[in-house]
Amino acid sequence: MINTKDLVDYLNKLLNIYDYQDYGPNGLQIQGKSEIKKIAFAVSATKDSIAKAVEIKADMLIVHHGLFWKFHGPRAIKGSFYRRVAPLIKHDINLLGYHLPLDGHMEYGNAASLAKKIGLTSLLPFGDHKGMPTGVKGKFSQGVSPKELIKRLSEVLEHPIMHSAPNDEIIKSMGIITGGANSDWRLCLSENLDSYLTGEMSEHDWNEAQEDNIHYFAGGHHATEKFGVQELMKHLHEKYTDNELEYFYIPSQNPA
Repeated sequence: MINTKDLVDYLNKLLNIYDYQDYGPNGLQIQGKSEIKKIAFAVSATKDSIAKAVEIKADMLIVHHGLFWKFHGPRAIKGSFYRRVAPLIKHDINLLGYHLPLDGHMEYGNAASLAKKIGLTSLLPFGDHKGMPTGVKGKFSQGVSPKELIKRLSEVLEHPIMHSAPNDEIIKSMGIITGGANSDWRLCLSENLDSYLTGEMSEHDWNEAQEDNIHYFAGGHHATEKFGVQELMKHLHEKYTDNELEYFYIPSQNPA
């Protein structure tokens, strides 16, 4: 087992949460047991992922998308929100959420993990949310055709790929900000990047990216953000080998 506070303190420091001005709280969102044996990981804290955490008797659930967001404002714990919150409290399960810090982390982040899987190298921070990076940029060492890159992305993400294509030229560089960073493709213009990858694409961005000669790829909000929590799970497994902790990844059928 491991002490909850020790683990939370370690993750907060590892992911550098206090330098981010996020859309909601990072770190411990709902307090549960003081000692941890089983840890579940999921992209989002939903009714389904929480139910699965209860089923496997997890002591902690670590997610990218937590329960509390500034855009919701104060919320009564009732209805569907109650059905998410109540099982965590009833079963004494700690809930940890790491949003932007897990997007932008250069080793375990969503963007960095995805970049490595598709062959992007020479990674550097990319994106800017109030002074902090939200993704990565890098280079394809030998370049890649748009057709080949779509194939590669489809295999890695297991999701259909939308592509706004200005031309058929070889792609040599890319900026990645996972999830819903629709409009941040414009950062590629000032960074001299050929292409951009995120989860979603707005209608007008499809046109505007083409007109500005940027290859814009969208591979699904959930699909592009499943790798951060998976890499975090691997890291904790390697770090706490002597603690006999158990780890579980909870997948989702969310197609968005």
